[in-house]
Amino acid sequence: MSTSIDPAEVAKFEAMAADWWDPHGKFKPLHMLNPCRLDYITSQIAAEFDRDLTAPQPFEGLRLLDIGCGGGLLSEPMARLGATVIGADAAPRNIPVAQIHAQQSGLTIDYRHTTAEDLAAAGERFDVVLNMEVIEHVADPQAFLIACHDLLKPGGLMICSTLNRNPKSYAMAIVGAEVVMRWLPKGTHDWAKFITPDELYALIRGAALDPVDRKGMVFNPLLWRWSLSDRDLSVNYVTASVRR
Repeated sequence: MSTSIDPAEVAKFEAMAADWWDPHGKFKPLHMLNPCRLDYITSQIAAEFDRDLTAPQPFEGLRLLDIGCGGGLLSEPMARLGATVIGADAAPRNIPVAQIHAQQSGLTIDYRHTTAEDLAAAGERFDVVLNMEVIEHVADPQAFLIACHDLLKPGGLMICSTLNRNPKSYAMAIVGAEVVMRWLPKGTHDWAKFITPDELYALIRGAALDPVDRKGMVFNPLLWRWSLSDRDLSVNYVTASVRR
């Protein structure tokens, strides 16, 4: 496969593949974060494509790629909202896990063991590309985002989330999540690969995409839940950009 992926990063997630749908397992942080991610994703897609989220299947007619789909935590709700969903992952063990869960859920999702670069080279094009918590694991972020650009139709929307790089993110995402809370296995994240919001915007523009929005995703330990923030991008954050 043509790829900007880092084989060592893929191996980490291969080792955890069977745990994707265990809300108390190794992917507990993503299960907790998912409602916040979906809030942002659905609102951005609805605004960009003028869709009514109160409709039964508001994303019907939209072709959506979930790159780095893992076990399908985002692919499945997108399919329920009516989108035609392709889920792609570089870790082969993730694909059967995602396929089986989709079948059990009565959903039709096209899961593939492939990369963004190979999909682009094959001429695949999408209205929406979800690029969530992936870019901090690739070997070449700029090449990866260029591939995401090529996967979008003109007017297409990319949603990209990642982790900021600063002392607070090290304390929260590395020490807190991996060492203290043990939400993730040690070594899941490499703090040096985290990307600041300004760096990500520069990379997005370098891929000929137009950034249109960014928000923080903030964990409240008192309420034990995540929420979106217009101001606090200090740890987790998410962006929207468009191929004009």
